[in-house]
Parts: sequence; C-alpha cells; structure tokens
Amino acid sequence: MSLVDLIARADERGLAASGLACLDRCVPLLGGDDEVLRPLWSSLADGGADGDAWGERLAKARAELDCADPSADTVPGFGPDPAPGSGSGAETETEAETEAAVSDEDRAAALARRMLATAPGDPGASALRAWADACSAAALQIHRLLDVAADGDGPLVAAERRRQVAVLELLAGRGAGGLRPALEVSTEGRRVLRAVVSRRARGRS
Repeated sequence: MSLVDLIARADERGLAASGLACLDRCVPLLGGDDEVLRPLWSSLADGGADGDAWGERLAKARAELDCADPSADTVPGFGPDPAPGSGSGAETETEAETEAAVSDEDRAAALARRMLATAPGDPGASALRAWADACSAAALQIHRLLDVAADGDGPLVAAERRRQVAVLELLAGRGAGGLRPALEVSTEGRRVLRAVVSRRARGRS
C-alpha cells in the first residue's frame, strides 16, 4: 500500500504516531536531545492524542525546543510565489538573493520547526490527518535537502519514505502494540539524520 493510502486509512493513534515519528527523526535539526519527544510517545501509549497529557507535553516540547508559537508558518526560502505582476523586477531579484542566501540546513530546520509548531494540541481525526500528511511531506523534503543526490529521491529520501511506511503499517497492524517498534524505527532514522547533520557541519568547518 502506498504512503498516501496508509495515511488516508490510519486511525487517530496511527496519524499521531506518523506525524510524531516524522518530527522525532528531525529533532537533530532543532538542537534537541534524543529524549525530548519521548513524553509525547508515552501519551500515545497511555490513551492517544486526545487526552490532556498530549497537549501539556506538546507545550513542554515546544518550550524546550524554543518553538512555542503554534501559528508560526514561515519557512525561509519556501514563501508563497508572488502574484503575477504584483512586484517589480528589483523586488523579485531581492527575493531571489534572499532565498539563495538561505542554506539547505536552515530550510530543513525551518521545516522541522514548523512540524512542531503546527502539531494540534487538542486534535481530532481531521486535524491529525492534515498534520500527519504535512509532516510526511516536510520530512521527505528535509531529507531531500540534505541528501547527497543532486536530484530525485536519493538514499536519504528513499530510507525516510520506507520508515514512514513502516510506522504506519506497524500502527495499522498492531494498534498500541505497534508504538514501541515504531519508536525504534524513528530512533534509527534520527541517528542517521544526526550523523548527516554532523558530517555536513564538519564539511563547512
């Protein structure tokens, strides 16, 4: 089954786990430690994302990662295209220069921050599905930005897609029992991304 189909068929716990797993794998971009989102995983094990604990722990994670504003929706280099005829050539050139000055790491970090900022604090199925879908796309884009391949789906992107599918299949097949192996899948991906981020940082030094 495709990733799109799995998200469309997932229940509330599966959707919450899918979005959370995408975010968890990208924590190295936010400067967080490996345990910062563990309380949210515990919330899913205890009763899903519809309890008070989810909202409280989400707020704490935002505070710890300095991402407390859930209305944040600005991603450097990923702003909306200007309407035709709405700007001068000078403005377009300035925007292009600004976008060029933003590194791939900055864009990836902004996408990860938005995943956390837009997580529904008091979610229903529709809110979770929209968030899970957005997190899936953002996580794939993050891995695309940091991939060694020049274009297309390189090894990082392909591995991230496999992990997203694995998490959704685990929750679909095992329910709450799939949370632990889903967390293990996410942990593996986080270690890979942390190594990629460290390697790119060394390359710039």
